[in-house]
Amino acid sequence: MDAVSRRTLLRSASVVAGAAAFGGLWAWAAPPASAGGTPHRDVATDARMVWKRLPKNWQEGPFLANGYLGAQVYAGKTPQVLKVMLSHSQVQDQRIQWEAGIGLSRLPIGYLTLTLAGAITAVDWTLDLYNAELGGTITTTQGSVAFSAVVHNDLGVLLFSMTPSAGEAGAAWAFQPLESATTRTVRKPPEYVANPAPETGDGYCAQPMLAGGGYTTAWRERAIGGRRLLAATVAYSFPGTTHTADALSAVKKALAANPDALLARHRRWWNDFHRRSFVSVPDKQVQRFYWIQLYKIAAATRADGPVVSEWGPWFPEVGNSWTAVWWNLNVQVTYPIVNSSNHPELDAVTETFRRDHANLETSVPPAYRDGDTYALSHPGDWRLRPGGTRSVGVPGTTSKTDQTGNLLWGLHNVWLAYRHHMDRRVLRDVLYPTLAKALNFYRHFLFTGPDGALHLPLTRSPEYADAPDCTYDLSLIRWAARTLVDTARILRLDEPRVPVWREIGANLVPYHEDPANGVLIGDGVPLAASHRHFSHLLWLYPLREKVWDRTGDRAIMTRTFDHWAADQSAWHGYSYAAASSMKSVMDSPEEALRYLKFFLDRNVVADTELTANTMYREGSNFAIESPITAAQSVVDMLMQGSGGVLKVFPSVSATWRDASIAGLRAEGAFLVDASRRGGTTEFVRVHSEAGEPLVLQHGVAGDVDVRDEHGRRLPWRPAGPGRIAIGLRRGGTAVITPHGRRPDFGPRDVPALGPAPAWGLPG
Repeated sequence: MDAVSRRTLLRSASVVAGAAAFGGLWAWAAPPASAGGTPHRDVATDARMVWKRLPKNWQEGPFLANGYLGAQVYAGKTPQVLKVMLSHSQVQDQRIQWEAGIGLSRLPIGYLTLTLAGAITAVDWTLDLYNAELGGTITTTQGSVAFSAVVHNDLGVLLFSMTPSAGEAGAAWAFQPLESATTRTVRKPPEYVANPAPETGDGYCAQPMLAGGGYTTAWRERAIGGRRLLAATVAYSFPGTTHTADALSAVKKALAANPDALLARHRRWWNDFHRRSFVSVPDKQVQRFYWIQLYKIAAATRADGPVVSEWGPWFPEVGNSWTAVWWNLNVQVTYPIVNSSNHPELDAVTETFRRDHANLETSVPPAYRDGDTYALSHPGDWRLRPGGTRSVGVPGTTSKTDQTGNLLWGLHNVWLAYRHHMDRRVLRDVLYPTLAKALNFYRHFLFTGPDGALHLPLTRSPEYADAPDCTYDLSLIRWAARTLVDTARILRLDEPRVPVWREIGANLVPYHEDPANGVLIGDGVPLAASHRHFSHLLWLYPLREKVWDRTGDRAIMTRTFDHWAADQSAWHGYSYAAASSMKSVMDSPEEALRYLKFFLDRNVVADTELTANTMYREGSNFAIESPITAAQSVVDMLMQGSGGVLKVFPSVSATWRDASIAGLRAEGAFLVDASRRGGTTEFVRVHSEAGEPLVLQHGVAGDVDVRDEHGRRLPWRPAGPGRIAIGLRRGGTAVITPHGRRPDFGPRDVPALGPAPAWGLPG
């Protein structure tokens, strides 16, 4: 078995060792009752998604996954058929002679069908986020089926348990493969042909690839009395051809195991996941949406797996052209939530650069491949390969593209991972060597102008226009140069390039501005039309080069944002999420909430849509990033930790008089718990994992007590209005309360402002 196959299928093969009876199979119908519950479980359970109508497609249906195998459930082609679409985040073509969207494209797999005796007349389904389990009933003209389904977290196997009534005892499973070919049509070469036709056998369907290797879907079912359990999986191998044997082995082992023991292990992982952090706000539409996005990102990605493509691990059936990994915004805005919600086990970005950084040289234009230069084209595959002859293009020439900044922005995610955990191995082994080579690409083109400043020739601001001194690129260059200097200092390196990096940071030309409208796209290029991409605003967010705390920065931040937001006709979902976060860091909580709610209320309809199941559609394309980045917008209202100041409840609307957070992770490796009750902060608790300097904007009115976790007083000093500096050692905890008060320090589900429907199709 090759390495890819082994990771794909048997990440914890020991779980399924041994055979067992199916006596407990009925336990799948409902999770065990909680004895009083916990706030984490109660809030995650409240966020469950509900279907009272049969979903028609991927935009409406429930979704399951474990970072690899994905399943979506919705109506089949006839009233008697239920469809379970299968996909897998590693299944891609390997014809590297063509660009990644074609030759390294994610490939369709196929779908299971459950054919019933009668037509489906009603459904009553619940997607239980806390257990990552879909369950409920299907009613037909001939009877009913009770079922429960999971994509097992460790095994990567779909387990579908059902108990049909007498009239549906003959309900039968089958599999329908899809053509093994890219669904992308952009720049599709005329010589492209699909991969070979599938090879079917008893309980499996193998789909070989012309480049070698392939993938197999296998399924088996066992029955005891009136109860039935289906196990199905997808195995992928390249260049080896073990995929069929691997898939058959996986389902055989899953069916040989005790299903209740398997389910208990699956639930344990997900329960532990949901207990790592906590958010409760009075707007329950927002709260439920946030918890669904945490479920979604955990279903979509894992640190040891592929970085998310536009589909994640789910396949959209019709007309999807985004068949690979997009690095000009999409990945970059998807992953910050894994840091702030305290889920490093989901950080595939850092691990991707650690594992596959050498492939970044293939995105450098050939004339500049000197062994010390990296770039990142898009689309690419999950191994950072652009495919074909695709590269980022050459600034100042007709081959320029809007991809020059992709790698620096991607590496900013790695910097955020470092800052949230303060693990110097991330700096030493991943960020530092790769960022230096990424900045080297720009060093080929920077030149000194008559004004003595460093300038950049013509590049392209993503999705907008060409410009010299392009703001998008300048902001990333400035961040990279300063970060490299800081990193050399932190790691105590004798680095001869530090003077060069200092010069770049000090002499890079300032952003070109307009007195009325703020920062321009580039030299002589204003923002003259609505722009969904916030490429010329990265310096504001997420790079945070200019900050609201510095009074002198406020005018340029305000002018530039206001001009961008003046015409929202071309905005998409992530535009509103970014606007919400920008308003949060600009101390405008009501505007931050307004932008977020505009998106969540499904007002973005210019051929784009936040769908009923919180997925996101742009045209016919599935785009995973917008809803997930909106979850980070919620965190930015509740906690911010950049610039050396940890802020608690910095951008909470006056309508949110109560809020509760626990286990949120801030830069500096601080874990934060806090409660707001009746419009005032009643406590803040900060645990330091790294012993970094702590300046805390606590939000507590009046005099405060500062104590450690044992109630002993801690020394502190004022550090500005509403701020204190605390000398907190590694492993230490500070608890800040109003003087003389001892509130309940546990997380809580705060009272609701009013009713809010469940996500899904609740009525």
